[in-house]
Amino acid sequence: MPASRPALIALTALAPVSWGTTYVVTTEFLPPDRPLFTGLMRALPAGLLLLALARVRPHGAWWWKAAVLGALNIGAFFPLLFLSAYRLPGGLAAVVGSVGPLFVVALSAPLLGQRPTMRTLLTGVAAAVGVSLVVLRAVGALDPVGVLAALASAASMSTGTVLTKRWGRPEGVGSLALTGWQLTAGGLLIAPVALLVEGAPPALDGPAVGGYVYLALANTAVAYWLWFRGIGRLTATQVTFLGPLSPLTAAVIGWAALDEALTPVQLAGMALAFTATVAGQTGTRPPRRRPFASTEGSGRRDPLDAAASRPQR
Repeated sequence: MPASRPALIALTALAPVSWGTTYVVTTEFLPPDRPLFTGLMRALPAGLLLLALARVRPHGAWWWKAAVLGALNIGAFFPLLFLSAYRLPGGLAAVVGSVGPLFVVALSAPLLGQRPTMRTLLTGVAAAVGVSLVVLRAVGALDPVGVLAALASAASMSTGTVLTKRWGRPEGVGSLALTGWQLTAGGLLIAPVALLVEGAPPALDGPAVGGYVYLALANTAVAYWLWFRGIGRLTATQVTFLGPLSPLTAAVIGWAALDEALTPVQLAGMALAFTATVAGQTGTRPPRRRPFASTEGSGRRDPLDAAASRPQR
């Protein structure tokens, strides 16, 4: 029996909630200063596990589509996200990244034919303001590289979200396989960069091994499966407005587990961001109930497929 819309939204929301635990796991259990290796350990083992479970590989145009989506959602997103986090102080990376819903709204018009409404735009701005009140601290001069990396990471994930919605998935292929394709492609993209930039893998103790296992399984394999499953059944705007739950979760964990105080301004920001998240789920018409499949085999060709000279066999 198909899940109800509120239940589907709640399950999809578990993905950004899980991602909100990444900071505490990274700082408390993992080797320091190894963001690319951490991204690799999140993506590639999870992707290979899902591939083994799904036992379905891409075919035809989906070889390059899976590579593009894997690069946008994983391979480029992870390194850019970690780069911004290392170069921007006081949670500023999370603030810049919280403009993701606005990127999705802008991209949904040309790629999905969904015109932005004033309510959606205002909700996106409110979410970004709420997140900024929660995580932003007093900062000095801004690092332009860090700011550009944060914007690029948000743009990369937003573009991947919209293209995932536009392309759907091949008929008969489930969300598990689609997620495995993207995680594997993204992990393979990160691997050579991590080796060149950070060198050989670090020595791992017991807590580090446990941390990487958690990140690969719950934080990545399960979370991204729920995320891409939600993209297939909800609107792209609904899904991306769940994103602010990630920094909000990180703030709550910092208060509960790391004795970080929450000021009245931060509490007000949490309320504003959460209200924007809820508002982003309402007033949006859910997608029509139809088989979630791409244009392959339908007699029509997606205009973006023109990027490939001919289908691979």
